[in-house]
Amino acid sequence: MEMNAPYTSFVAVGDSFTEGMSDGLPDGSYRGWADLLAARLAALSPGFRYANLAVRGKLIRQIADAQCGPAASMGADLVTLVGGLNDVLRPKCDVEQVCATLEDAAGLLARGGGQLVLMRSPARQGPVLERFRPRMERLFARIDELAVRHGAVVVDLYGSRALADARLWADDRLHLNAEGHRRVAEAVWQALGLPVASDWDAPLPAAVAPGWGARRAADLRFAREHLVPWIGRRLTGRSSGDGRTGAHADPEPGGAFWVSPADHTDPGPVTGWGRAGT
Repeated sequence: MEMNAPYTSFVAVGDSFTEGMSDGLPDGSYRGWADLLAARLAALSPGFRYANLAVRGKLIRQIADAQCGPAASMGADLVTLVGGLNDVLRPKCDVEQVCATLEDAAGLLARGGGQLVLMRSPARQGPVLERFRPRMERLFARIDELAVRHGAVVVDLYGSRALADARLWADDRLHLNAEGHRRVAEAVWQALGLPVASDWDAPLPAAVAPGWGARRAADLRFAREHLVPWIGRRLTGRSSGDGRTGAHADPEPGGAFWVSPADHTDPGPVTGWGRAGT
């Protein structure tokens, strides 16, 4: 795909993957691929505006209901939609209903007129992937169909060799780490027809596998710090995103807003950008 002009605005919707977990910053906030992409786009376009409405833990119906309307109304040049994986990774899931809701969300965003970007989400190798692979591939097949219908760009992270490597995932085994998010930002950048900066899917160097003791210690730490709390939320019907809004959304419904860098030639991290007029 050849890009003839820089994008002047970008809005991102989705769940924890787009919010940026677990690319943590020193102040405890998250950055992630969408912020990294926005900073690079801002350096190309004076007056660039960005909004990230994604919230961790959200299911596709929640994304469609709470984020897609405000996102569509913003009239962005570029909009990314990633969702549905939280649904298909649950023990019980109506995959066709998930796909239908994703279809509605994509249609609404496409009517906003900007370039729509969809993704086949990355998957870490392991037993979880194998258990849920059929559901994921049904979801991704629908994404490919929607891309044809709406002229959307599809970024295939699911087929990535590198992003399946455990070393690009955080300790919770659910979210990419900083290097993983950097690679996703580069993958989207290239999918938009922008000049290649690096090989985002380059395999990591070979490494000596950790011994049994180290693996056991990591498994116990993962269970204590991540798995048990996750099970607790499932049993009580809670979500990690309860009570949260997107980084660039006011608490009241429909309160999305733009942020912009003070200097597009040196945009710096998105966490330092100021609120822009709408």
